[in-house]
Amino acid sequence: MRLKNSFGNCSKCGKQIVWIKTKAGKNMPCDPSFVYYKEQKGGKDRIVLTNGDVVVGTVQDYPEHATGFGYISHFASCEAAQMFRKKKKAAV
Repeated sequence: MRLKNSFGNCSKCGKQIVWIKTKAGKNMPCDPSFVYYKEQKGGKDRIVLTNGDVVVGTVQDYPEHATGFGYISHFASCEAAQMFRKKKKAAV
C-alpha cells in the first residue's frame, strides 16, 4: 500500500525513493521504478509489492515471463548502503 506523499530522497545517496508500508506496519524505502518478477523459491531477489508483501523471485526483463510486478528495496541498490548497517561489536 502506498503512503500519501510516499516519495522522498535517500538521506545517504540522495536518489529518489518511494516508501511502501509493509505488512508489519514499517515503512520500506524502495527504488521508484517497477520491476517485473517471476516468483521462485531460492530466487536471488526480494520484491516489495504495493500491498506490503515481500516475495522471493528473480527480476524479469519481459512482462510475459513475469508473475507480477513490484519494487526493489533501496537497501539492495543504494550506493551508500553500508552506512545504514549497524557496526558489529568486536569480539573480546
